[in-house]
This record gives sequence, C-alpha cells and structure tokens, in this order.
Amino acid sequence: MDIIRLIILIVEWLVFVFFALAVLYILIYGIAGLFYKQKPVIAKSKLRKFAVLIPGYKEDNVIVNVAREATKQKYPQELFEIIVIADSFKKETLDALKKLPIRVVEVSFEVSKKSKALNKCMEIIGDDYDVAFILDADNVMEPDVLMKINSSFERGFHAVQGHRTAKNLNSHYAVLDAISEEINNHIFRKGHRVLGISSALIGSGMGLDYKLFKETMATVDSVGEDKEVELKIIKQGYTIDYVDDAIIYDEKTQRSDAFVNQRRRWIAAQLDYFRSHFFDGIKELLTRGNFDYFDKVIQMVQPPRIILTGELFIISVFYGLIYLLPLKSWQPFFQPGFYLWLALFILTTFTLIISVPGKFYNKKTIRALLYLPSGFLLMIISLFKVKGATKKFLHTEHDHVDEIKHN
Repeated sequence: MDIIRLIILIVEWLVFVFFALAVLYILIYGIAGLFYKQKPVIAKSKLRKFAVLIPGYKEDNVIVNVAREATKQKYPQELFEIIVIADSFKKETLDALKKLPIRVVEVSFEVSKKSKALNKCMEIIGDDYDVAFILDADNVMEPDVLMKINSSFERGFHAVQGHRTAKNLNSHYAVLDAISEEINNHIFRKGHRVLGISSALIGSGMGLDYKLFKETMATVDSVGEDKEVELKIIKQGYTIDYVDDAIIYDEKTQRSDAFVNQRRRWIAAQLDYFRSHFFDGIKELLTRGNFDYFDKVIQMVQPPRIILTGELFIISVFYGLIYLLPLKSWQPFFQPGFYLWLALFILTTFTLIISVPGKFYNKKTIRALLYLPSGFLLMIISLFKVKGATKKFLHTEHDHVDEIKHN
C-alpha cells in the first residue's frame, strides 16, 4: 500500500508541477504585456518593396473582396504587389480576380498545402522584392499596415508580426475565438516583446525579409508552416517584432465543427514541433545562450488556455470535495492540497482577465462565455483527433465578406 501511495503521490506532484509551470509561464508574460508600448512610425525611412502573398484554396466566397481591399494600402503603388496564389478556384473567380490590379498565380497540387503554394509562387515571381507579407484568403488589412510593417524593418528587424484581430463577431464561437486570439496577442506577442523575446508568428499578417523567407520556406513542407518558419529563423538568431497597431482583420470560426478542425490542426502541429525540437532547444540554450529559441520550443507544449482553465477548475472542484466532505481516509492520496490547485486556477483566471482587451467586456461576451463548457469539450475532442492532422491539409471554409470600416 505504501508503494502504491508513493507512486500516486509522485504522479500527482509531476502533474501539478507541469500545470504550475504552464500557469507561471502565461502569468509572467501576461503581466509583462500590460507594459507594452507601441513604437511610432519612423517618418523618414527607406521604403521597401513588398510582395503581398495571399494563398487560397477554394476560397471563392471571399478572395475577390480580400484582394480588392489589399490594393487600398496607403503605400507607394509601385512598391507593393498583391499576388493571389489560386489553388482550385472557380473560373468565374479567376476572371474576377484578373480584372483587379493584382497578379494571379495559379497552382495545383495532388495534396494541397500552404507551404507548397508559397514555395511555388516565389519560384514563379522571382526575387525583385524586399519583404514578403503573408495574408490568409480571408484577411483584410487596415490601409496603413504596410507602412507600419516597413517602419519595423527600418528598426533592423527581419521578421514582423502584425495585430490580427476579429473581422466578425456573429456567433458565440466567433466571440470566443476572437477573445482567444487577443489573449494570445497579449501573452505571446506583447508580453514577449516587452521582455525582449520574439513575438510568436500566426501564419498571416506577418512580414519577413523576402530572401530569408524564401530560403527558409524552401526547407518547409508541413501544415504548420508558420511555426516551422518561426523556429528556424529564431534559431538563426533573428528576433521577431510585433506591431500592435498594424491591424489585420481575420474571420473567426462560427461553427463548432470548424472550431474542432482548426484547433486539431494547431495542437497537432505544436506537439510535433515540441517533440522534434525539445532537445535541440536545450542544446541551443546551453551552448549558445539562445533563450529565445528555447522559449519558443517550450511554448509549443503550453496547454491551450481554455483547456488549462477548464482542467484546473475541474481539479480544484474535485480536490475541494475530497477536503470538504468527510473523506479523511482519502486525503493522504490526494496531494498537493486543494488550496494549491485553487491558487493555480485563480492565477490562470487573473492572467486571462488582464489579457482580454476592454472592448470585450460587454453583454455579447457574457452570453458567449456560457458556451465555454462546450468550447472546453470541443478542445478535449481535438486532443483525441490530433493523430494525422499534420499529414494532410484541413481546410477551414471562409464566407464572411462584410465590408470592414477602416479606422
């Protein structure tokens, strides 16, 4: 019995330490994010030539509007080119795109991937660009985005992430998705930059030195291409900047099935990269002092915030019942105690509260929070469906084309 009890205690403490480190991680960066200050645009700066790359797979519903909006940048027309990478588009969509002042690169693959589309496009368009700026086929930029990204390059950065935010809040899942992205912006972008560590890339709304991006992407053939690019350039010693006022609107998930598919892909990619880079991250930290790279590897194994909060709540309630009910004989088997688990839950909740922008403190958010248990269950379902998610392209259909009211 003593051996069994010892094994149980060891397992419990290992689980507790994992959760404690996860909470400490987001707490530190969450507090740091409160001190983020956006640097102003440099008035007199070198204006770089942008290739705005918009890969799309069967995005006939939204791509024409997205391409049209992308042409409205307040940036010299001769210094940016909108390039739609069209994979499996309808003929009428291609015809409509070709009427716009943009470039259309048609591609076709047996197995479609964003990485393949980007690599093929850059092979075709050549090297007459300074910056590759990536948009998803549902993204709409504020008119000053390229100017603000250019200003960050003027400060010496070779990779920059813009502020991706919700285009739509037309369902409870869309609101939860929007809040989740803003929490990630606060912790993994603002908080990291305040402490001098690279912002996380998202996969769109990001600008990278064209040569660096092309060379790095040539070595990438995965579904989670943004995370692979992020790890590879940080390992080389590049720091990724974040520009909070460079606004890129992104369509948020409106349905539960899309919510599961999207999270399934993200979780699978992160776990794959953690497994393949963990020991390399330790090596880089110990031999080259590359904490930035090590931090990004550790970030890959961070539990999604909704799962972290939900699990800590359930564990706290369970341990609370053990300690409050007359179950004295059970208590020695459940360590650490209720108050330690409760403390982790409170600290997690505090971190999330300070990470949510003030604009989300409204009745719509309160109604959406009623769907958090459902969101938690869907995330758990995603965990059981991660197998094979990085081996094939999981397409998220977009259809929100409402006009954006630019600031």
